[in-house]
Amino acid sequence: MEHFRGLPFPLAVATLFVIVLLRAGGTYALGRAARSGASRTRVQRLAESPRFERAQELLARWGAPVVVLSFLTVGFQTLVNLAAGIGRMPLRRYLPALVIGGAIWAVLYATVGLVTFAALARLYQLSPVGAVVGGLALISGLVGYIVWQVRRNHRSSGHWSTADVDQ
Repeated sequence: MEHFRGLPFPLAVATLFVIVLLRAGGTYALGRAARSGASRTRVQRLAESPRFERAQELLARWGAPVVVLSFLTVGFQTLVNLAAGIGRMPLRRYLPALVIGGAIWAVLYATVGLVTFAALARLYQLSPVGAVVGGLALISGLVGYIVWQVRRNHRSSGHWSTADVDQ
C-alpha cells in the first residue's frame, strides 16, 4: 500500500489498472480452461455454490454490464469473471467490460481505497484499540447490511436458480 501512495496519481492508477486486468482476465481464462476439466476440482465446487449460480444468472440476464459493475464489489467480482469464463462469454463482449470495470476499480482504489487505508493506519497509530473497535464496527455494519439485503431479496423474489433464467 505504501508503494502506491508514493507514486504520482496517474502512475498509481495505471499500475492498479494493469494489476486488475491481469487478475480479472486471469480468472476469466481460468474459467474458460477449467470448463472442460473441472470435475472433482476446487473450481467445480466453487461453480456449484449459490453465489456462483447467482453470478451466472446475472451474466445470462444482463451480460457484459454485470462484469463492469462487479468491479464495484468485493469477492463477487472474482465469481463474475470466473462465471464469464466458464460460460464462455465472447471476448468481444468480455474485454471491453473488463477494461471499463478495471479502469473504474483502479481509480476508486487509487483514491478512496488508499485514503481509507491511510486513515485506518493513522487511527491505529493514535489508538490501536480504537482502530480495531472501529474496524469491527464497520465490518459488522457491512455484514448486517448484506444479510438484510439477501433476506429481503430472497423474500421478495422467492428462491431462484439458474434454470429460471431460461424461462
